[in-house]
Amino acid sequence: MTFWKGALLSGLLVVSLSTQASCNWPEWEQFKKEYVSDQGRVIDPSDVRKITTSEGQSYALFFALVANDKKAFAQLLSWTENNLAQGSLKNHLPAWLWGRKDENTWTVLDTNSASDADMWIVWSLLEAGRLWDMPVYTRLGLRLLKRVAKEEVANVPGLGYMLLPGKTGFNHAPRWRFNPGYLPPQVLSRVARYSGPWGAMRETNQRLLLETSPKGFVPDWVDWVEGEGWQLRDKEPLVGSYDAIRAYLWAGMMANNDPHKASLLKRWQPMAEMTAQSGLPPEHVFIDTGERKGDGPVGFSASLLPFLQGNKAQEVQRLRVLEHPPQSDAYFSYVLTLFGQGWDKQRFRFNAQGELIPDWGQACVNSQ
Repeated sequence: MTFWKGALLSGLLVVSLSTQASCNWPEWEQFKKEYVSDQGRVIDPSDVRKITTSEGQSYALFFALVANDKKAFAQLLSWTENNLAQGSLKNHLPAWLWGRKDENTWTVLDTNSASDADMWIVWSLLEAGRLWDMPVYTRLGLRLLKRVAKEEVANVPGLGYMLLPGKTGFNHAPRWRFNPGYLPPQVLSRVARYSGPWGAMRETNQRLLLETSPKGFVPDWVDWVEGEGWQLRDKEPLVGSYDAIRAYLWAGMMANNDPHKASLLKRWQPMAEMTAQSGLPPEHVFIDTGERKGDGPVGFSASLLPFLQGNKAQEVQRLRVLEHPPQSDAYFSYVLTLFGQGWDKQRFRFNAQGELIPDWGQACVNSQ
């Protein structure tokens, strides 16, 4: 009888430990330790000004939601609102850049917005409201979404409604400038249910992604000129690199039954083939020729894990990420790894409506 009691207790201990482990995302905990202040500020140490970007805040909100980390989410949101949005995300888009101005001054360094961050913040608020049953987050997300529509969306002649990269500096009609990595299709799918330009933008955003990568490689930036269309070769050849890598990441993480996914993966197959042939993703690719230059950092490999699903190159990239994880001085590579490796380890998925499917587990939910 003593044996069976001991076996039962041992079994319960194993279950308890495994349940606790499933609630913990070690890479997220390490990211918080190395990059997030106690007040909820994501710090990029690679810049001497110890900058914080709205992008970094938005990505951390996503990771906190995936980790079911309500405390961190609230801290991140509070810092973002108070320091980047003049105390109100209802009334102001967040400034994209904050940091050390001089020896004694920490403040906003650039008041312009970054729409990729704004859309991820909207998405995270809406999903936090839904998954945590917190209407206050939902209401704030919808208010911010309306502000994005008002200040960062343009109805471009010959193209339609498009998300500009920020509220100023990108609309020079008859020329507009876009970043294909700024609007994840699943984020757009999530907000398409609401009134505004979002439903129509699903097709125009798809055009941006497909039509600007004729050789199968996504550019960092591209211009549209009224009456002429996409400007795929300007004064200098277009290049895909640190901005464009996110487009492959977003596409790879789309739900398999999303009607827009298959065409993106097919168009960008040359990127998968190039990575498979060389063993490493390129750091830079010339859009008009497909010529590569350099090898991308480990975050690029992590970004391609969802994109390379079913490709023999996936295991090579997975091993690289496992053996050479980004360190405490590589903010961007680290966030790419949290996205790509987190998805690869099935910590989260997206459905075709752009909603989050987290791997929380009942015990993890109850522990919060």
